[in-house]
Amino acid sequence: MLPLRFKLGIYFIAFSAIMLIFLWVFQTVFLETCYTFIKQNQVKTYASQIIESIESGENTTETINELSRENEMSVYVYDSTDEIMEQKYSSEFNNPTGMREFDTQSVYNYYRLAKNAGGRYTTNCVRSEDNAEIEFDDFHSSTNDEAKPKGGKIEKRHNRAENLIFAEIINLSDDTECFVLISALVSPVSSVIGTLHMQLAIVSVVFLIFSIVLSVIVARRISKPLGEINAGVKELAKQNYKLEFNSSGYLEVKELSDTLNVTRKELQNVDNLRQELIANISHDLRTPLTMITGYAEVMRDLPGENTPENVQVIIDESNRLTNLVNDMLDLSKLQAGAIEIEREEFSLTNSINDIFLRYTKLKEQDGYDIKFITDKNAYVYADQIKIGQVVYNFINNAVNHCGEDKTIIVTQKTSEKRVRVEVTDHGEGISDEKLQYIWDRYYKVDKTHKRGVIGTGLGLSIVKNILDLHGARYGVKSKLGSGSTFWFELDVTRTEKLN
Repeated sequence: MLPLRFKLGIYFIAFSAIMLIFLWVFQTVFLETCYTFIKQNQVKTYASQIIESIESGENTTETINELSRENEMSVYVYDSTDEIMEQKYSSEFNNPTGMREFDTQSVYNYYRLAKNAGGRYTTNCVRSEDNAEIEFDDFHSSTNDEAKPKGGKIEKRHNRAENLIFAEIINLSDDTECFVLISALVSPVSSVIGTLHMQLAIVSVVFLIFSIVLSVIVARRISKPLGEINAGVKELAKQNYKLEFNSSGYLEVKELSDTLNVTRKELQNVDNLRQELIANISHDLRTPLTMITGYAEVMRDLPGENTPENVQVIIDESNRLTNLVNDMLDLSKLQAGAIEIEREEFSLTNSINDIFLRYTKLKEQDGYDIKFITDKNAYVYADQIKIGQVVYNFINNAVNHCGEDKTIIVTQKTSEKRVRVEVTDHGEGISDEKLQYIWDRYYKVDKTHKRGVIGTGLGLSIVKNILDLHGARYGVKSKLGSGSTFWFELDVTRTEKLN
């Protein structure tokens, strides 16, 4: 596969070659045809002006002389009403060098040709080499033999003066007939074609050299920033987050550089958060393992320490360790899309009440005040276990950040179509600049690690993925120093009054 700069150079040179080919074709092959065609249209236009002047009867002689003088042509007008033609008008600019001369027989011949062609006849003619005869190149579909050249062939005429002959029969309003005969000089084009060949050859060489040089410069200019970006991306793949993409040159490269700079910053943030998460999880894993090992060694080495209290500590820390591992597995599966939700209709209100039973010991021994406020019994169509995890993790998060009053309020608000669950604490709150990152993967508001009262610290990441799977709305409202309120909403299938 060729590099971009080589392909750009090839395309540029190919485009230049195509343009030169078109230029050669139109300036050489079709030059004579185009010139003759234009000359014909000009003569027809002049003839129309002369005919209008004859029909109006005003300034005919002046019009004929002016057009003849300005355009190198001879003009003759005959009265062809009778068999014998009488010349009525003749231009003063007659018979210049190379111009066709008309004798009486030629005038009658052109009249018959125009008559046979329907009133108008146009042809090209040249003098033969011995200046003794006229050769005709008929532009019409006339089959009259008189229109054909002697010998049956058209000789090459590039080096001889050529005349364009125009003949038209006009019927005037007074029942008279006029015959207009025009001979216009057509310059030889052989010398022009030779000059063009020389010029085009020089221009082609210069143009090709210029296009090659320009293609090399343009290709390098375009490919250089892309090469720099490619090298930078390779460094980025090696986790070198210090580099900056500063490539410029054109808009697309600038936009790509800006996008890669944003990507670099995001990857650096994710990598930092990942490292923090690994450090926090390592700490959370090490703490229960240390306590389990310590209490087990005490029970083994010291007589009388094999008490139910010590055994309970080992069981509690084992459960904490199990919950942490399960949460890590759940988070990995949710992020990988390996978990499918199993929807069913259930009472969200009853599910929250069941979750509250888990906090009985926490309320009795540690003095936490956890309240549930609701007005109706709301039913939803969702995954009961997963939604239970959402509520449980919201409450755990509130317990760990509830502040000195140790109060957590869970509120269920039910409308006709939706039910909204809010979990509110009166803790330290979250600042505005941190609030937008609260759901980000690996993010932790408090960078100083501390062991939570309950839960594993992965709750919000799990909540986000579960609610996304349900297509639910969720969010957080918080003010620094005034606590936080986490909430989510689900569609209601039906509601009942509370007993």
